[in-house]
Amino acid sequence: MKKIGVLTSGGDAPGMNAAIRSVVRKCLYHNVEVYGIYYGYQGLIDGNIKKMELGSVGDIIQRGGTMLYTARCPEFKTDEGQQKGIEQLEKYGIEGLVVIGGDGSFMGAKKLTEKGFPCIGVPGTIDNDIAATDYTIGFDTALNTVIEAIDKIRDTATSHERTYVIEVMGRDAGDIALWAGLADGAETILIPEVDEDFNHIVDRLKRGHDRGKRHSIIIVAEGVGSGVDFGKRIQEATNFETRVTVLGHTQRGGSPTAYDRVLASRLGAKSVDLLLNGEAGRMVGIQNNQVVDHDIIEALNNKHAPDLTMYQLSKELSI
Repeated sequence: MKKIGVLTSGGDAPGMNAAIRSVVRKCLYHNVEVYGIYYGYQGLIDGNIKKMELGSVGDIIQRGGTMLYTARCPEFKTDEGQQKGIEQLEKYGIEGLVVIGGDGSFMGAKKLTEKGFPCIGVPGTIDNDIAATDYTIGFDTALNTVIEAIDKIRDTATSHERTYVIEVMGRDAGDIALWAGLADGAETILIPEVDEDFNHIVDRLKRGHDRGKRHSIIIVAEGVGSGVDFGKRIQEATNFETRVTVLGHTQRGGSPTAYDRVLASRLGAKSVDLLLNGEAGRMVGIQNNQVVDHDIIEALNNKHAPDLTMYQLSKELSI
């Protein structure tokens, strides 16, 4: 294999640039030409492809977002769109593709592999919702962003003796809410994977108030529902002054943590190794701090599950 392409797709995640850098420099180390595909699968269809050199990825390891940009592309879900993408890859002589993104991006990589074009998936999403890997690129950074915000909110919650509901991202996965809630001592954590009784939440808040507790922090994963709506329900049920903060896309930005930079570098390099070894239709990941690879179909078919022992621990510590 003499030419490899790399693209980022779906939502951006801190550490994607570190992964791009790793792919590019690993390729060049092995005297393989590497091509950046801009704006994800849409750019692939449009032929927005440029050859990359060492300097192309200089001074990006510390930057959030993705230098290759990203875009949604409904057309690529069709056979016609996928064939257009393959024709563009063949036009440039690209023989393998590294796809950095989440499960939607992996589905595109799977389709290309099924059509005979070898792809490797690198999990880049703050949601940490990909099976077959302990962590995805961007999760650690997003988690630390949330924790920093909660720390600040706790200061004002204490000063004003209020209940604060904080809605965090994660799509259909509760990892950000679970980890942030445990790390910040939240009284209640709501995640889509667990059906929490609303009356139990109200009772816990009232018990805390009765013993002299003057503020409470409730973390709501967006997959559960609207934090604003939940905050209204809490105030109506308790008569406690309640405020809601929706952290939103601040969680997707910022300079990646050391962990995300190292993880991205390791996974990006592994993806190139797999392509050079003739592998296709695989995803790379990290398990027990070891870089691994799995069949991408297996990863898509299996559902990610959070560590519910952490959820139980959070309840035990927030009595």
